[in-house]
Amino acid sequence: MPSERARRIPLFPLKSIQSNISLAFSLLILAAIVLTSLISYQLSVDAVERNSKGYIEEIIKQVNTNIQSYVDNMENISLLALTNKDVKYYISDNSYISAEDRRIYEKRISDLFQAILYTRNDIASIMVFGYNGRFVSDRRITNLNPNMKLSDQSWFQMAKSEGGKSVISSPHVQNIIQNEYRWVVSLSRELKSTDGITAEGVFLVDLNLSIINDICKNIDLGKKGYLFIVDNSGNIVYHPQQQLIDSKLRTERIADVIKASSGSSFVVNDGEGKRIYSVQDTNFGWKIAGVAYTDDLIASKDDLRNSILLYSLCGLAISLLISVWLSHRLSKPIKVLQSDMKQVEKGNFDIQTEIGQMNEIGQLGRSFNMMVSRTKSLMEETIHNQESKRKSELLLLQSQINPHFLYNTLDSIVWMAEQKQHEEVVLMTSALAKLFRASITKDQELVPIRVEIEHITNYLLIQKMRYEELEYEIQMDESILDFKTLKILLQPLIENAIYHGIRNKYGINDGIITIRGWQTEDKIIFEVEDNGFGMTPEQAERLLIPVEGETRNQGIGIRNVNERIKLYFGYEYGIQIRSEIEVGTCVSISIPKLG
Repeated sequence: MPSERARRIPLFPLKSIQSNISLAFSLLILAAIVLTSLISYQLSVDAVERNSKGYIEEIIKQVNTNIQSYVDNMENISLLALTNKDVKYYISDNSYISAEDRRIYEKRISDLFQAILYTRNDIASIMVFGYNGRFVSDRRITNLNPNMKLSDQSWFQMAKSEGGKSVISSPHVQNIIQNEYRWVVSLSRELKSTDGITAEGVFLVDLNLSIINDICKNIDLGKKGYLFIVDNSGNIVYHPQQQLIDSKLRTERIADVIKASSGSSFVVNDGEGKRIYSVQDTNFGWKIAGVAYTDDLIASKDDLRNSILLYSLCGLAISLLISVWLSHRLSKPIKVLQSDMKQVEKGNFDIQTEIGQMNEIGQLGRSFNMMVSRTKSLMEETIHNQESKRKSELLLLQSQINPHFLYNTLDSIVWMAEQKQHEEVVLMTSALAKLFRASITKDQELVPIRVEIEHITNYLLIQKMRYEELEYEIQMDESILDFKTLKILLQPLIENAIYHGIRNKYGINDGIITIRGWQTEDKIIFEVEDNGFGMTPEQAERLLIPVEGETRNQGIGIRNVNERIKLYFGYEYGIQIRSEIEVGTCVSISIPKLG
């Protein structure tokens, strides 16, 4: 039972009530500040983790985009083989090829594959296997592994099962070539005949894994964070510590990653520490997983906690004025970061926020700067890839020859041969050979104007022999003949004048085409004029504007010539069309003067 004296001892044994009240309020304020500080600390940690999840997801998405763009480029290479006449003829069952011709076809195809390998050091090999037993690769001499059965290869079986679609294999050792074993990922697809039904062979591209390593190894997910890739069967495509996993010294959450949906995240907290897994699916069956440790996301929890405690204790001793000043000082870097974020929202990716102290706000500023720099780099890389893809597409369009023109020309040669017109046969065949040589040669995109004039002269010579009534005139200023121009620039316009201008009005009879060329102070001007049927201004404008639903590979037309000029020389150059119904059409081309 406590004594009366003990019951009378005050809770705060101070002499004055003011001191007791001050002490009581001080304890209450301290408790409120401690509680608020703890809640604020936890909310800050949660906010950083949430923001970091979003940042990791964006990084994984960009890696996915880069890998997808890389695979798309490989598929474009397979399309090149799919549409190449030499490859299709070589593996066709209906084609008879002598030993001499077989060597010629193999050399052509091998040279094509070597040209691709010359510009792509990430490709290990390119090969085509025909079901007729013929085989060709990027090498002149290739010995297949005698102990290897082609039909047992997984990439071969996958390509046949997909019936013409591209398939990506798991990483494997490629043993198809004798005494050569490379660790690769294979892209393969079955090649179809012209009718699109009959399967004639399998196209194979072996990809070095170095490009995947280069894309993934520079991704920054903290000091301990990393990125890895698995296929849909759970096989590891890339992991920075794959040797430890293969030797069972380390485990990975592969099963959880395979089960996770694209764009989702999950948290793992075990003996290795708390970490966040973010998963993205690719279009071809791979899964990309980014792993970030929460300890890396917040620079120092101890420093953060001690700083909050110190500010809390100081808040009990300093005046309201200093508190206001301190709050203003703490909020200033956030306002600066907010202002810089608004600049990024407006499209300014050159901004870099100022980083003061390396506390939690400084870490956010550093992460913001890294995100902006990486986003800008990826945007520039995407633009560069699209530009390269566009150039490749234009080169492919340039290599095409109008099949109707070819068929009709060959028919004319056959008819003249039957009529014993030997000189005419030689003349037309020689002109056609020169025309083909200029069309399929890809070593030079720019040629002297005199070479372009020789090309259209051969083309007009063939057309003149086919249509005797056709008249044409070439008026070229000799001072421009040594300047450079794009190869096969004028032929599409002359072809358009014959088939859509003159023939629509006269049926070739009394049709006249005039080709002119001269120079101004800073430009070269070409004109292709005909006295054909002509067109309305709306029709002329539509020739240069893409129409929805129209394919891009329907021959070399006026629009493609215009796009090539603007791509190589700039948008201030290109084509202009003047036309009048029943009078004729004049197409004018302007290019820069290049010596």
